[in-house]
Amino acid sequence: MWDEPTLLRNTSTALFALSLMLVVYGAAHYLVHLPQLLPLHLVSLQTVPEQVDEAEVLQVVREGVQGNFLTVDIERLRSELEKLPWVRGVQIRREFPDRLSVEIEEHQALAYWNEEELVNKQGEVFSADSDADMPSFVGQAGDASLVTQQFAQYSTQLAQVGLHIKKLVESPRHAWQLKLDNGMVVELGSEQMQQRLGKFVAVYPYGLASMQGEVKTVDMRYRNGFAVSGSSRQS
Repeated sequence: MWDEPTLLRNTSTALFALSLMLVVYGAAHYLVHLPQLLPLHLVSLQTVPEQVDEAEVLQVVREGVQGNFLTVDIERLRSELEKLPWVRGVQIRREFPDRLSVEIEEHQALAYWNEEELVNKQGEVFSADSDADMPSFVGQAGDASLVTQQFAQYSTQLAQVGLHIKKLVESPRHAWQLKLDNGMVVELGSEQMQQRLGKFVAVYPYGLASMQGEVKTVDMRYRNGFAVSGSSRQS
């Protein structure tokens, strides 16, 4: 090797180039991490939160924004913001030369879930405080999306006769029960629920509507009819 000048020159050149690259990298790394280089001057929210506490957002931003425009840890900041109540998702963008743009997507609560949590319009369960006038869902663990879908279907059917669901219950055996805003409870069972509710909607204007306050439960699980309780009548 020592008798080969060409190889020695090539090796020396390669080593010099590598050393130069390391020096440049080190200098660039040092400069990039200098707080006075491209400092962050502004973090802006794109929309004013309706449910999320702005003071909590500000606190997370104050604690999470460290470094400069290039080195601030956006993923960590996003993760911390998404832990706040009512936050469904967060998008953060760098806007050259000195600001971060933060867009917060809030949960849109649809109903109470098992009396302890909330469920949003996408059928996702989340934890937050609320005193809103909303329906109540009771369902099995992991079934929030299914209950939300059934609620939408049942609500569409009931809208034909001007009724709304106050409480929707899915039993451990996947049987469905509806408590309506007129005080009636409708038992649909675990089979042919849409058809059974369709039958309820069809007969409601011609008898059941006049029995509000008198009928407590309408059981639609019968093959050729239905039964009512809280009244002496049976169909």
